[in-house]
Amino acid sequence: MARNPEILWAQRSDKVYLTVELLDAKTPEVKLEPEGRFTFEATVGANNQKFEVDLELFGAIDVEKSTVNKGQRHTLLVLEKKEQAWWPRLLKAEGKAPKFVKVDWNKWVDEDEEDEAPAMNNFDMGGMGGMGGMGGMGGMGGMGGMGGMGGMGGMPDFSALGGMGGMGGMPDFSGMGGDDEEDMDDEDDMPELETTETAAASEPTKTHVELKEETGAQEAEAGEAAKI
Repeated sequence: MARNPEILWAQRSDKVYLTVELLDAKTPEVKLEPEGRFTFEATVGANNQKFEVDLELFGAIDVEKSTVNKGQRHTLLVLEKKEQAWWPRLLKAEGKAPKFVKVDWNKWVDEDEEDEAPAMNNFDMGGMGGMGGMGGMGGMGGMGGMGGMGGMGGMPDFSALGGMGGMGGMPDFSGMGGDDEEDMDDEDDMPELETTETAAASEPTKTHVELKEETGAQEAEAGEAAKI
């Protein structure tokens, strides 16, 4: 036995928006007739459960200008009204609509608010329940943040360790040279020691006569000492 898929609808003065909600629909078939008849058939699942719907819409439609987009989850239709006017209901028959026909509140606007409502392109996914979140994909632009990978520049700035270049920061032994220089100055002030050769060279050279007389004097002194 065939079952009915869920039908969501909304309208503008010139269009009717229909959404057939049927997950994993196989070979969906849609038929539109100018007087406003709409039929849909599809199967679902391994046992090929049949789904179908046959609706008589409130007014006539322009089939040539109407569009259909079939998918595995939704079948979307934008029906162009033959005459621009606000329909009091979706179906021609008066009374309560079938349970599977529901208002699409994501696309719905009241007649007196139509001029203020944002324009909708055919199959505007932003108007579909839950699908509006697709707009969030714009957030992927944050992967520009992948350019943020330039933030590797945020690695510690080792130039700040330039103080290490201050190995000069080690004790400055150059200053210690000052004591050595003073010691060397003190040594420069000390009198130079004469060498034996220099001292000998500085004494006057005695002549042969002087040496002979000096020897005779010493012998005479020795003789006097012997007599005593």
